Amino acid sequence: MQKEEVCRTLLETKVVAVIRVDSSAHLLAAAAALHKGGVKALEITMTSPGALEVIKEANEKLDADVVIGVGSVLDPETARAAILAGAKYVVGPILNLDMIKMCQRYSIPCVPGAFTPTEILQAWDAGADFVKIFPATKLGPSFIKDIKGPMPQVRLTPTGGVNLDNAAEFIKAGASFVGVGGSLVKKELIAEKKWDDLTALAAQFIERVKN
Repeated sequence: MQKEEVCRTLLETKVVAVIRVDSSAHLLAAAAALHKGGVKALEITMTSPGALEVIKEANEKLDADVVIGVGSVLDPETARAAILAGAKYVVGPILNLDMIKMCQRYSIPCVPGAFTPTEILQAWDAGADFVKIFPATKLGPSFIKDIKGPMPQVRLTPTGGVNLDNAAEFIKAGASFVGVGGSLVKKELIAEKKWDDLTALAAQFIERVKN
């Protein structure tokens, strides 16, 4: 899948499931359940056990239209390792300019984290494809709207504090897509292997942001 196709999937689906679990045992089953619910972009964080192996295995076993990315990337070395393992996009919680350069070298979409207007513009000027607003917990949708006023060209994606109640509000405020962690990838559903419930929850998120 080419870079443009990956970006298109993120923009069209509008929901990225951020998968951060304590065990890699159920990661693939959770990913399949989320995809069944309409979430095509899955972000496997580097804080998950065996993340690189899971990324590689997910690319081999999941449907071709599933876009597997990597999250919680702090440096270019980790970004490269994940890209070689098959990650189709790279997400970081902080702004690391060398990470952006590494992604550009491999023609992989890069989503660095930022919190202030200065960091946001710095990331965009450096070549970020999207800028992750993190943590968005205390900022809310109004922050996205405020930033899009003077910087309408920057594609923003909030992560942290996004849930079923406010996901659509973030999109309305101008977010390109939202990153959803614990409120979508619920640990109790995964632990109890309630895959149908996870699929249903994913479908709810997709319906909210689309409508």
